[in-house]
Amino acid sequence: MKKPSRQIRDEIARLQGQLKQAETREAERIGRIALRAGMGEIEIEEGALLSAFEEIAGRFRKGNGRTAKAAAAGAPGSSSGPAEQG
Repeated sequence: MKKPSRQIRDEIARLQGQLKQAETREAERIGRIALRAGMGEIEIEEGALLSAFEEIAGRFRKGNGRTAKAAAAGAPGSSSGPAEQG
């Protein structure tokens, strides 16, 4: 049986709420990581920053056989946490 339009609208509204919550969680996670990496101290145009993030995303989307965890584990200095600057 087909759903009435009101029920479909309610379901869409519920799903939009879930999407907004998921996007907020993802943005907070990425933001925390960017701040830990020192991105909050860098003055950069939004377009340039977006391009850099797209480049990073592209590297991890490539099916090169390494997972994000494996790539991080193999990265130099990854086990010692953030590098201290002096």
